[in-house]
Amino acid sequence: MDCDWSDAELAAVPCAYSTAENMLHRASVGAERVVVTGASGGVRLAAVQLAKRRGATVIAVCSRDKADAVTAQGADLTVDRGADLTEVLGPGTVDVVLDLVGGPQWPALLDILRAGGQYAIAGAVGGPVSEIDLRTVYLKDLTLHGCTFQPDAVFENLISYIRRNEIRPVVAATYPLAEIAAAQEEFLTKKHTGKLVLIPPPAAQTN
Repeated sequence: MDCDWSDAELAAVPCAYSTAENMLHRASVGAERVVVTGASGGVRLAAVQLAKRRGATVIAVCSRDKADAVTAQGADLTVDRGADLTEVLGPGTVDVVLDLVGGPQWPALLDILRAGGQYAIAGAVGGPVSEIDLRTVYLKDLTLHGCTFQPDAVFENLISYIRRNEIRPVVAATYPLAEIAAAQEEFLTKKHTGKLVLIPPPAAQTN
C-alpha cells in the first residue's frame, strides 16, 4: 500500500473493515438511515465510518461512555445500548440495520425497519438464539442478509478508500505478540474503542 499509515493501522483493516464493508456491499447501502449495533467494537466502528462514507445517516447503538468516540467517527446519532429502539427511533423509521450483536434485541431491530428494509448480520456476540415473528419479515417485505462470503469487490473497495484517504482505522492499543494474553484480557473487558493490534517481534537478523 502506498500510504502514510502505520503497520498497526494497516493491520486493523483486513478483518474488521472487510467484514463491515461486506455488510454494506450486500445491502447496497447509500444515502439511507442506517443503524449499527454495538458500534464501538472494531467491526462496528468500521461500519460507522464506511456507512458515513457512503452518505448514510448513521445511528449508532453503544454505551453512553463511548458515545463521543463513536460520534467522532461519523455517527449522526447515538442510542444507549440498553434503550428500547422502537420507542427511541419509532417503528418503520430505518432503511438498513447492520448487526453483529443478535440476542434478545433482535425483534426490535426488525420492528424499526421500514417496509422493504434490509437487515445484515455478521455476528452474534449478544447471543446466537433469538425469537422472531416471521410475519414481521414477510408482511414488511424485509430482506435479511447473512454475511460471511466476501466477493473480490469488497477488498478492492477498501484499497481504493485507503488510497483516497477516505477512511482511517481507530487503533485502541497495541501489544507485543508475547503479551497476547493481556490483549485478550483487555478485549474481554469491552472498555476499548476500535481495534487491538498485536505486533510481532522484529525478524531475526542473520549474518
